[in-house]
Amino acid sequence: MAATIGGAITYLAYMLVWFGGSNDSPLGAIGALAMFLLAPLAATLIQMSISRQREFSADATGAQISGNPESLASALLRLEEGAKDNPMEVNQATECLYIVKPLSGKGIAGLFSTHPPIEERVSRLRTMRPALG
Repeated sequence: MAATIGGAITYLAYMLVWFGGSNDSPLGAIGALAMFLLAPLAATLIQMSISRQREFSADATGAQISGNPESLASALLRLEEGAKDNPMEVNQATECLYIVKPLSGKGIAGLFSTHPPIEERVSRLRTMRPALG
């Protein structure tokens, strides 16, 4: 989803530059400005989306290794409770190093989050089957 949004933003900016034609065209200048401002935004969206997918992959691997996805889901819920009880002062650049997302981001801000919501992680873990013996 984020890659599609990022690609669409970059493509629209590129099209404005292309349709601008000559150097004197205001549409070309707007497109160049849009490319300058929006391409990094698109790249950030893609980077954060990849980070969230890696979190889901890490959860699945952890559940597979432990053989009990419910244990990992329970641990994530406890970690989230601890993070709420003891808020941390975190630099946004180091947010990706934490197991539980230390900075809040709902709605559109969630697109820029390195961590998926705990509720979604727990939900995915609870749909996994425990490994047998």
